[in-house]
This record gives sequence, structure tokens and C-alpha cells, in this order.
Amino acid sequence: MKVKLVIKRDFCKSCGFCIHFCPKNVLKLDNNLNKLGVLPVCVDDESKCIGCGQCALMCPEACIEIYKEE
Repeated sequence: MKVKLVIKRDFCKSCGFCIHFCPKNVLKLDNNLNKLGVLPVCVDDESKCIGCGQCALMCPEACIEIYKEE
């Protein structure tokens, strides 16, 4: 199963909940500011993602979508 993470970077408020709750350390803060003036979350290593959905579940802004491909 392949997993694709989509992050709506311009809505991210950089709270870090998704980073904290990811069991595989797939996410990190980006080096470039978004339109809100904060460093949004980005995918560090998508190949480590197991598609558990914790990141999307914990995001208060619903910025993360997970797609699973067979």
C-alpha cells in the first residue's frame, strides 16, 4: 500500500500537533513561510508513512489529507 500525504500549507498555523503525534516521524516544519507568516508542516519522508491518520486527526485546521493507494 502506498500512502500520499497532502498538506494545505497556507492553512497550517504551525501548532505542531501532527508532528508530535506521528508515530513514524514523517512530518517536519518547512523552511519557507506560508501566507500566514508561519513555518508550515511539510512531509519529511513519505515512504515511512503507514497511513494511520493520526496527523490528520490531530490537526485543528484540517490541513492534512491522506490518500491510500493499493
